[in-house]
Amino acid sequence: MELKPKILDRYIMGKFLSTFFTALLIIIGIVIIFDISEKIDNFVENEVPLKTIVFDYYVNFIPYFINMFSPLFVFITVIFFTSRMAANSEIVAILSGGVSYHRMMLPYVVSAAFIALLSLCLNLFIIPRSNASRVDFETKYIDTHYNYTKYNRNNVHYQIAPGQFVYVQSFSAYNNTAYKFTLETIDGNQLVSKLTADTAAWDSTMDGWHLRRWFIRDYGSGLEDKVRCGDQLDTVIALKLSDFYRNQKTVETLTRNELNKLIATQKMRGDTNVMYAQIEKNRRMTLPFSAFILTIMAVALTSKKKRGGIGLNLGLGIGLAFLYILFLKFSEMFVFTGTMPAALALWLPNFVYIAIAAVLYKLAPK
Repeated sequence: MELKPKILDRYIMGKFLSTFFTALLIIIGIVIIFDISEKIDNFVENEVPLKTIVFDYYVNFIPYFINMFSPLFVFITVIFFTSRMAANSEIVAILSGGVSYHRMMLPYVVSAAFIALLSLCLNLFIIPRSNASRVDFETKYIDTHYNYTKYNRNNVHYQIAPGQFVYVQSFSAYNNTAYKFTLETIDGNQLVSKLTADTAAWDSTMDGWHLRRWFIRDYGSGLEDKVRCGDQLDTVIALKLSDFYRNQKTVETLTRNELNKLIATQKMRGDTNVMYAQIEKNRRMTLPFSAFILTIMAVALTSKKKRGGIGLNLGLGIGLAFLYILFLKFSEMFVFTGTMPAALALWLPNFVYIAIAAVLYKLAPK
């Protein structure tokens, strides 16, 4: 087999990529129009400059949107132009000309690889930074009615460093204050010291906590312990205010290295919010890979001429693509409920669709 692209390869790849990017531009334009109509009141009320709306929000919104719905666009694209080729008897002519079904798939797979690589680059390098600007814009101009209660926490247990454990009975996002604060230092199996305070308020000027009505007990090797107490005390520990505010939107703004560091830190602390970072990390890999699966499935479904025409194939394609996205979202519930680890749960839709694609691909040439 020649490695140089042939006319057939260029023809199919041109159809694939041109249809894909044309569909993206059309859908993005429609979505932006609807989004503007929904948020126009917020823009006017907050007197947001046009330059800020365009460059801080919509320029950063486009990569996020492309990545979120890329599986849907890939599937519909292949369904659409392959159905037209089949309806025009082009597929029959290609196979009758001595090109095998497997050889015909090569330009499809190469095109899918290009889209998968583009999606991966967006996920790893562009989208995290653009999400940071987008989320900051939404917080400042759209979600102006700040909901403090969603960040309130109760019974927080963290290991903030090896041998250091923090317990907070409750945290109020309204005044950034932790109530019934406890810091324990343990060496091996021995409790070395225990610091308790009625409140611990975050102080941004020193990047630490301001304790009120504090009490420290240092446990010695003998029979006597050292006890200290006071009304106010400032302390800097490996617990930051941002640790109480991390959520799904926060992890969307982190690069892969930052995600890995956050996951390691949260695992060490025993933080249940680690599932958000684990889901985000695995989602960034599963979505690009889906381009291959959905491309093969779409070709297998539409390479034969059917009486229903393009409409039937397009309806079937949209239905299967939406089921994939729904399955991907539903699989996240397995992580939230602790049924599956994040890696298995996020890859599960791809494994299921690989099996479906393999069956359809095997039956397609017959």
